[in-house]
Amino acid sequence: MGAVLGTIFAFAIVFGILVFIHEFGHFFAAKLVKIRVEVFSWGYGKRIFGVKKGDTDYRVSILPMGGYVRFAGEEAGQEAPKEKRELRPDEYLAKNRFQRFLVMVMGSLMNILLAVVLLAVINMAGVTVLEYLEQEPVIGWIEAGSPAESANLKIGDEILSINERKTETWNDVILSIGTKPNRLIDLEVKRGQDIFTVQLMTESKTKYERGYAGVSGTILNKVIRVFPGSPAEKAGMKAGDVILALNGGPVHYFDKLEIIEKSPGIELEFLIDREGESLILHITPRLEEGVGKIGIEREAKTVFKRYGFFSAFGQSIKGNTKLAFLLVNYVRDLLTGEASAKQVGGPIAIVNFSYSAFQMGFFAMLSFIAFVSLQLGIINLFPIPVFDGGQILVLALEGIFRRDFSPRVKHIVMQIGFAIFVFLLAFLILNDVVRNLPNGWESLLFWK
Repeated sequence: MGAVLGTIFAFAIVFGILVFIHEFGHFFAAKLVKIRVEVFSWGYGKRIFGVKKGDTDYRVSILPMGGYVRFAGEEAGQEAPKEKRELRPDEYLAKNRFQRFLVMVMGSLMNILLAVVLLAVINMAGVTVLEYLEQEPVIGWIEAGSPAESANLKIGDEILSINERKTETWNDVILSIGTKPNRLIDLEVKRGQDIFTVQLMTESKTKYERGYAGVSGTILNKVIRVFPGSPAEKAGMKAGDVILALNGGPVHYFDKLEIIEKSPGIELEFLIDREGESLILHITPRLEEGVGKIGIEREAKTVFKRYGFFSAFGQSIKGNTKLAFLLVNYVRDLLTGEASAKQVGGPIAIVNFSYSAFQMGFFAMLSFIAFVSLQLGIINLFPIPVFDGGQILVLALEGIFRRDFSPRVKHIVMQIGFAIFVFLLAFLILNDVVRNLPNGWESLLFWK
């Protein structure tokens, strides 16, 4: 019961903020150009409760699947010719096309602005990130039997681009490969002074079909705890030490320190970094539960970054711009079959992720809200009639042809858009459901 209530609460926070900010954008722009707003609704359908202030009914409606702002005179263009009336100056259709464009686009702009502000706040508070993610994509580890090994990639190779898209950091590599499960991709690789192209067939991981290649940068081990009386404590190892090498060779985080498990009773040489100072420690693992152990807990090395006001916004804009292009590229790849539809999260996925972010803490919640807000803002600009982008497209076309489309044409366009919206919503919900079934979409094929 606690998990259910927590999920509902977390989703209400995320969804409530996103809907309010989006609709407030439309509301603010309407007030700016002096359009009378009749309804500001959180949710659709029947009104549950609210308050009437001035000309506007601020309400909460029964279906929590979005929200809307209704402007005065918005439906005037659909009236039959004999019912036509003169528009009042404060009605939506009485405004020029630029003013109506401003009202339509402001919802998405507010969502994008929210993403920028929240990420900037997180940057100012400070963020802990894996150290290797922002480093150049030089390979430091290859999993045995992985696609990377099959493609003959080597430790020390630098990945310059994937499918002709430049990769400057490991973040770029992870995002690029992650959106291409079970796909043949082209990697431009630099080995020494030679630059060549390698073809790699990715694998699929997790129920979201995340693309996987079995390759990573150099991830060092950081000691977070040393157990009292352990071989590590006796040798002088401390929490915060970073293991640089073991017996003269590199030791990667994903290697799980297997050499320790295989060496009970054998002295090992550890090269560690302690606050910038290199030290050598000799530790002999002792036999516990059939394997060698030295008595430590470890994690991947991270770095803590905190930015000033202007730098925080600069980093936020840079990060959101990358995510925006990633989303656009993903939609393009989805339409061309290069990306998997299973990676698309619908309402159920957002509910689950909302609760997970809520459990992780305040800044994790802010980060998730920023991430979803950016996507909502961009997707709403897509030229689908029922979205803001569809109405913006109609305004643009009317501007090009220098005439308003007939009410009948607009009505047909909106009907088509609504049908597309219902189809997309049904697909997203069904996609969330089948993702958790044993055989995915094939589980619905009962005749097989």
